[in-house]
Amino acid sequence: MFKKILSLFVFEILILVVYYFLISVLNLNLKFTSGLLLSLIFTVITALVLFVFITGQKKNPESQAIHSLSAIGIKFLLELLLAFLWFFVGKKSGLPDVLLFFVLYLAFTLFSILIISKELKNRVL
Repeated sequence: MFKKILSLFVFEILILVVYYFLISVLNLNLKFTSGLLLSLIFTVITALVLFVFITGQKKNPESQAIHSLSAIGIKFLLELLLAFLWFFVGKKSGLPDVLLFFVLYLAFTLFSILIISKELKNRVL
């Protein structure tokens, strides 16, 4: 479990380095603080989802499915809440902000899918 959370934080640092490089080289109309805040929130959501999923995989087989579905449901609800807060409350409706949100959403979703599918592949059903 610690290894997966550590890889998530390494992934976060990689995203921040690439984001900083893209902002400085391409002169995008984005602030580093908005990308930093959004990626940190996605990191916390993904860490919570991985924690629920991995602890559920260590339980008895009857509760593994409930924990897996709970992790997916938590991810969906928290990211839906984040999208609402980002777009409507934070008034981040410009094209660069929308692209930033969905690129980070895609990156962290693919990361969590890779970790979850790797964990399920190693499981004996």
